[in-house]
Amino acid sequence: QVQLVESGGGLVQAGGSLRLSCAASETISSSVVMGWYRQAPGKQRELVATITGAGGTKYADSVKGRFTISRDNAKNSVYLQMNSLKPEDTAVYYCNFDLPSWLPSGRRVYWGQGTQVTVSS
Repeated sequence: QVQLVESGGGLVQAGGSLRLSCAASETISSSVVMGWYRQAPGKQRELVATITGAGGTKYADSVKGRFTISRDNAKNSVYLQMNSLKPEDTAVYYCNFDLPSWLPSGRRVYWGQGTQVTVSS
């Protein structure tokens, strides 16, 4: 029943920056693991970054040092700051909330609707 709404995608030149945002439609446990995935045409969806409730982060090798994931628990939101963008970063980006199994509902995974990021050369 939770909806994730994404914003911030668009067209940017190589070397530029974008900031993606994703907000849940209702209060989410601070224990949720939040993440970003992306999918380019003809390619499989891949994990970009994750952040735990404690603030621990992981990044795909292809974006490490250029992208930063962050969260605001009060706003039930996750963000992705993308710097030094490359044409290879062009894809639809999806946010993901992974709720822990010990909640009354059990484990639940929610996805955003996707937002297009296009990096021109």
